[in-house]
Amino acid sequence: MTQQAAFLDTPALAPGVTRFWLIRHALVEENARLRLYGSTDVPLCPESLVSQEPMYRALAARLPRDAAWVVTPLSRTRVTAEHIQKAGYPQTGWTVEPDLIEQSMGSYHGLEHHRLPERLALTPHPFWPMAAEEVPPGGESMDQVLDRVGAALERLADLHDGRDIVAVSHGGAIRAACAHALGVDAATSLRLSVQNLSLTILERHPAAWRIVTVNELPGA
Repeated sequence: MTQQAAFLDTPALAPGVTRFWLIRHALVEENARLRLYGSTDVPLCPESLVSQEPMYRALAARLPRDAAWVVTPLSRTRVTAEHIQKAGYPQTGWTVEPDLIEQSMGSYHGLEHHRLPERLALTPHPFWPMAAEEVPPGGESMDQVLDRVGAALERLADLHDGRDIVAVSHGGAIRAACAHALGVDAATSLRLSVQNLSLTILERHPAAWRIVTVNELPGA
């Protein structure tokens, strides 16, 4: 089986449908992973960029041609996009969408993970550093992330109506996108696994949003 065939088949776009191909950025470097990095700009892991080259090739083969590309202001999404295109996708320009950025942890940025719980007012979510409604000092809650990501999806879908959109984004933002598509709260979306370099496909139809796949791993 080829890497491309290992993916789920995705039909051509029907009239009136806009499809998002959401990719979580590649793994960040080891020292950054020891702390909360949230919406700060940290580099990718250089060893993983080499070892995961087959995953970039699989993504390059999987993604639709003639798609609009979007990255966030953080370099880890841009570098991930560059590696996907270098792995075989036709070189394509992109726009920067600030509203698809990761949750801001505010003054908790840079905090070691084990030191976070003592700072929190609410019980942390079992699969996220904090509860969805917790607002870090100077930051934002996942509830707020859901609001801005949902608005960005609708705006981008209007702008690129009827097209495919490849967006290299972040784990929290992709979970929020799924919550927007399903009409569920942010806390529920945090139960989803969204791994690095995974693909999540959402479609906006005239009457409703639809989720095609979540956390699809290239070459799996």
